Amino acid sequence: MEADPSYREQTAVPQPTLDALDISSAPVIAAAADYPDYQLVPPHKHSRSQLIHALEGVLLVRADAGRWMVPKDHALWLPAETVHSVEMLGNVRMRSAYVLPGAHPALPEAIRVVHVTPLMRELLKAAAALPPLGPLDARDTLVNHLLLHEIPRLSERPLALAFPTDPRLARLCREFIASPDAHVAIDDWAARAGMSRRSFTRHFQQETGLSLSRWRQQASLFAALPRLAAGQPVTTVALDLGYESVAAFTTMFRRMLGSPPRTYGIKV
Repeated sequence: MEADPSYREQTAVPQPTLDALDISSAPVIAAAADYPDYQLVPPHKHSRSQLIHALEGVLLVRADAGRWMVPKDHALWLPAETVHSVEMLGNVRMRSAYVLPGAHPALPEAIRVVHVTPLMRELLKAAAALPPLGPLDARDTLVNHLLLHEIPRLSERPLALAFPTDPRLARLCREFIASPDAHVAIDDWAARAGMSRRSFTRHFQQETGLSLSRWRQQASLFAALPRLAAGQPVTTVALDLGYESVAAFTTMFRRMLGSPPRTYGIKV
């Protein structure tokens, strides 16, 4: 995968922590890093699995399997050896935990966005303040131990955006992302793809794993979150995405993320 050259580059995490990932046998190593808006961490991978959390700002993570949006109060789980890049949408305060493969039997096997509980947020902050190569006292060891055991308990959120490989469907999806419309109709897309409604519905589901309605909602979130993080009013974002009212947009947003859009930006 290639990085967008228009973004500035910065090392993924402080260098001592990168060294520690290969040196240390500790089950968990945490790190802290702050990034300005538009910063890019170019494609790279780690020998450990990674839980990436932004205390502030929004992350856009790209890998061969798709794209994932990581807003406030969320984190992304990346299995070990996953090549990925990270773009910063807004000023970002990042906290990450690097976990040895097999350190816990219930660790996720695939990339996923998860909701970060208040407990996990504080554990990540505390763990990131610890020396990566130790030594750790009893309290510090317990912090890392509890962090490890809390990861499998984090609930998944629908913030992955799959792209179809069929060029007809991919073109329609790219056009939607460039200009989202909450009222897109299956019949219109089917006709533009040269398919029957039934064939289009089946093919789109096979290609993305989602119905068009569900995919459209997730794509709308992808479009909305960076704008909210940049401070745009919820009303403006909702109307620009084609929603007839802020209430309809808020209902969709709350259903998908469990909280209203004002949580991620400024008030209506």
